[in-house]
Amino acid sequence: MVYREFQDLKLSGLGFGAMRLPVIGGDEGKIDEAAAEKMIDEAFAKGINYFDTAWGYHNGNSELVVGKALSRYPRDKFYFATKFPGYDLSNMPRVKEIFEKQLEKTGVEYFDFYLFHNVCEMNINQYLDPQYGIYDYLMEQKKNGRIKHLGFSCHGAMDVLKRFLDAYGESMEFCQIQLNYFDWGFQEAKEKVELLNSMNIPVWVMEPLRGGRLAHLDAKYEEILKSLRPDEDIPAWAFRFLQSIKGVTMVLSGMSDDAQLEANLKTFETEKPLSDKEMKAVLDIADEMQGRKQVPCTACHYCVSHCPQGLDIPHLLSLYNEHMITLEHSNMAFIAPMALAALPDDKKPSACLHCRSCEQVCPQQIKISEAMTAFAEKLG
Repeated sequence: MVYREFQDLKLSGLGFGAMRLPVIGGDEGKIDEAAAEKMIDEAFAKGINYFDTAWGYHNGNSELVVGKALSRYPRDKFYFATKFPGYDLSNMPRVKEIFEKQLEKTGVEYFDFYLFHNVCEMNINQYLDPQYGIYDYLMEQKKNGRIKHLGFSCHGAMDVLKRFLDAYGESMEFCQIQLNYFDWGFQEAKEKVELLNSMNIPVWVMEPLRGGRLAHLDAKYEEILKSLRPDEDIPAWAFRFLQSIKGVTMVLSGMSDDAQLEANLKTFETEKPLSDKEMKAVLDIADEMQGRKQVPCTACHYCVSHCPQGLDIPHLLSLYNEHMITLEHSNMAFIAPMALAALPDDKKPSACLHCRSCEQVCPQQIKISEAMTAFAEKLG
């Protein structure tokens, strides 16, 4: 197992993500406890010492199952991570209640790592609002030793990440972002990594395989990668990419069965960063995968001044691209809906009047009104 230094700790380079545990009958709320326990035992035996769960995973049952499985091991032999569920705004006033319940559910006296969960457009204002006391309470728990290391996860855009860091950055010990070679130039992942590196905040990675999409590529792409590393499995390329990125300390993978676990364990027996040629190959593949359905907006903003509704059309088209491409490649299409949830109804795609004033000044001749209609329909 590859290990990473984090302060005075030695963390396994691969972390066990407990969002996609094996389930019974396809019911996300019914974890196959025996199978999950077997996987956790195998992970522990092969050197994984970081286990990540959250309040909402598997309808609230992930914390229970992971806590029970890990209770059979000495407490100082593993690192337990969970999160405050700010993705649900009704939880904002309940930080103390939820934190105490998490300790009860997991059966531990402290969390090694604790995160503000899913900082994004729809909750950034609430996370920063002192009336809820979330930051103050979590800092108090850290002072009391019930949180050893405090950080946050972020699915929001760059401006959201900056706002959170401006407010709490000095207290954040790590940041978890969606990072993979598909998103490197697609969700500002490169810029986010550079910002975190500039602040000396270690990077935790979620969705390294983008919901499994990067585990299986089109035949022509797999042929390119096999020509460069004949013995490297296709999923391993996503992890080798992350081994090449400065600042990456923890890579979390949500593994659903023994085969996925074994494959990932094999990959993390060694560290094999990509060469310049190999890096170019995976990024070229990502560009081609993304280019199929993108609206070619250059964000010149000519359209904005001609929109009687005052819609931020370039921003909406960017979200449209993200949503359509994600739907094509996986079932993880939640980022655009979260971003749009922060907008008033009269600024969403459905507010377009279809007057086409914007289209008359668009240098790219984009059928903007049609894109707004398609976006609204996709969102239901």
